[in-house]
Amino acid sequence: MDLKIKEKIALVFGSSQGLGLAAAHSLAQEGCRVILCSRNKEKLEKSITEIGAQDYIVADLSKADAAKVVVKQVLDKYGQIDIMVCNTGGPKAGTFFDVTNEDWETGFHGLWQSATSAFYAAIPSMMKAKWGRIVIVTSITAKEPIKNLVISNAFRAGLHGLVNSISKEIASEGVTINAVMPGFTKTQRLMDLNIGQETIDKIPAKRLGQPSELASLISFLCSENAAYITGQAISCDGGLLNSI
Repeated sequence: MDLKIKEKIALVFGSSQGLGLAAAHSLAQEGCRVILCSRNKEKLEKSITEIGAQDYIVADLSKADAAKVVVKQVLDKYGQIDIMVCNTGGPKAGTFFDVTNEDWETGFHGLWQSATSAFYAAIPSMMKAKWGRIVIVTSITAKEPIKNLVISNAFRAGLHGLVNSISKEIASEGVTINAVMPGFTKTQRLMDLNIGQETIDKIPAKRLGQPSELASLISFLCSENAAYITGQAISCDGGLLNSI
């Protein structure tokens, strides 16, 4: 299927590894001119060669206005951002009584502030061009809280409300915004959480997801073919949410 996004400028946050890198790779395979972004320069330099990306920018999205600065850099250099994938690493794990006010503040900047800052910076140029695609990577925790992930459970649910609200304001301008909810997907982050066979057995598909599977969904939502899909939160979870 031709997704009709060849030569589109695509900025992918959190793209030096894991789900972000998989999304960037998928978009590059579709012919997009992909700009990678993460805080790890060494990994970015390796990734840009591996997937054939156009460029990269080093930035720590947990810092205030970092995403806004990145968007401005891309706009200044390339003149346009057609596609933007907002993806950040998961916040500190823990129960409500495990995490501190500082942990909440770090989670807020990393998950919420980085997204809103990027939206404010990128959407006006998309609206002017009468074409744009935004996808934010959240998690199934946004709909079904997972034990010991209280910060993620809280902020990601709010991001879905934000996506739905924004979608109504920009749909008539040819710009779509959607959220994707990865389930238990085989990334280093998941391995660090020590997910056991008991959890895998609860997934109807009876396996972990592959990053490339979520990436394919993201690429479709960023395509011309998905122009009538906006304001949605779509899971890629092997049927887990439907079985809870």
